[in-house]
Amino acid sequence: MTPVTVHQGDSPIVLGLPHTGTFVPDDIADKLNSTGLKLADTDWHIDRLYEDLLEGATTVRANFHRYVIDANRDPAGGSLYPGQNTTTLVPLTDFDGRDIWKMPPTAADIDARHRTFHAPYHAALRAELERVRTVHGVAILYDCHSIRSHIPYLFDGILPDFNIGTNGGATCAAQVEAATTDICRAASAYTTTVNGRFKGGWTTRHYGQPDKGIHAIQMELAQSTYLTDEAAPWSYDATKAAALRPHLTHILTTSAASAPTLGGTS
Repeated sequence: MTPVTVHQGDSPIVLGLPHTGTFVPDDIADKLNSTGLKLADTDWHIDRLYEDLLEGATTVRANFHRYVIDANRDPAGGSLYPGQNTTTLVPLTDFDGRDIWKMPPTAADIDARHRTFHAPYHAALRAELERVRTVHGVAILYDCHSIRSHIPYLFDGILPDFNIGTNGGATCAAQVEAATTDICRAASAYTTTVNGRFKGGWTTRHYGQPDKGIHAIQMELAQSTYLTDEAAPWSYDATKAAALRPHLTHILTTSAASAPTLGGTS
């Protein structure tokens, strides 16, 4: 299994898919306990949800599961949300705070997984962003995520449907954030927040450099918006998805159309 799959397009949009993969090598799976083997914290079916929403979009998809190593975490180990419960570069618990390992990874294990999985994913993502920026003068990274809407270990209450993250507006031009926010808030069947519990992961914060022509925005969707239930077997609900996908298409097409107005790099 290759660590990353890339589909090159000619649009200014690059879709990042760091958490849809479910591949776990046998030697690593042998170290997971029964909780870990459920792979419950997958961004289930996000690749299917976004499939063919924007003609010409580039996609960069991690094929490995986040329990192997999390492609959306700082390889240096820094916390995204200091003082709050979150998961680490190689998670030790699931989103409910339960241990997932029979044999937790050693420092050597983490280093090896970084070289084998995390680094190739980001090498591919970086290459695509640079390729797209060369063509268009700008690149817009839209990082695709989903999560259960009720996880007391991570946040209180029920998560809004659309969770837009730009690290407080630092990772993209204001017009990119505003356009995405306006579209989401106009979708009256859904709820929206900007830079709430999820402000953008390491990917968004690392690559989002508007002054250098790379704009990054994270969309964390509540899984209730497109799954039958937020529990195993994590079934894709075609009816819910059909209602949601036009809004996502509107976001992506609007973002793509905005690229010429963002100012390019030479």
